[in-house]
Amino acid sequence: MQYIYFLANASLTLRLINHLRRHSELPACVVTVIHRIDGWLVKIQFAQKLTSQQDGDFQAYLTEMGIPYEPEIRLQMAFWSLDVGQSMVEVMRRYQLAIVTHGQPNYSDIEAFREQFTQGLGYCPETLA
Repeated sequence: MQYIYFLANASLTLRLINHLRRHSELPACVVTVIHRIDGWLVKIQFAQKLTSQQDGDFQAYLTEMGIPYEPEIRLQMAFWSLDVGQSMVEVMRRYQLAIVTHGQPNYSDIEAFREQFTQGLGYCPETLA
């Protein structure tokens, strides 16, 4: 069971990651976070199917945070490549994407990316706030 959402900024992305880490009733999941110039794409893939109650609650939470996203074929191929075990660096090069993290929900990878990106620019773009 997977969910792909577009989030406007880093704060919302970090809030979602914290939500996944805090709610132990949700099954294990793999999270892929991609930074784009206009926002963040987050793909959450659970190891097992959620109950209908969990699914409804989780979709409601995601809808409060962002909007459902239907990835174009290039992104679908990138997600598939990551899922079959190709390295993040290889997938980033092939599909020209900024993959921030892939695997267990990871708060620190997103924070590090945000810090390095803003440090290089000298200011903080809206999507990194």
